[in-house]
Amino acid sequence: EIDQAMLDVDGTNNKSKLGANAILGVSLSVAKAAALAMDLPLYKYLGGVNAHILPSPMMNILNGGKHADNSVDLQEFMIMPIGASTFSEALRMGTEVFHNLKTVLKKDGLNTAVGDEGGFAPDLKTNEDAIKYIIKAIEKAGFKPGKDIYIALDPAAQFLF
Repeated sequence: EIDQAMLDVDGTNNKSKLGANAILGVSLSVAKAAALAMDLPLYKYLGGVNAHILPSPMMNILNGGKHADNSVDLQEFMIMPIGASTFSEALRMGTEVFHNLKTVLKKDGLNTAVGDEGGFAPDLKTNEDAIKYIIKAIEKAGFKPGKDIYIALDPAAQFLF
């Protein structure tokens, strides 16, 4: 309720009146206070009956845009190990893909330095090339793209034009 009230008071579609950081700070403070009042840890207050289940992580493995000094337009290329049954298995799968991405990039003579967000930042001709390299890395790690591991994007489209 407090989140919606703040959005209503702000009245903009990009939270420019109150500011996203202020809205987030108030939202988290209210959630922590409510959890404390109910004598619950914050994760149980927020997660309810599913509080023992961690979500599938989204791992940023290739950077472009404002986060990297390269030719890739889109800001973040991520993987989601949705085929994992536990968070630790998802972390292992993501780590394996990350290391295999380094291998396939290096094999083709591409830079394996990392961008601001921790993903590799090679100079590639197209954004599609980035996805092709990620698919190669997923397969090299022994997983099936689109089944075991999804590819997710944060293009930061506001910076493209």
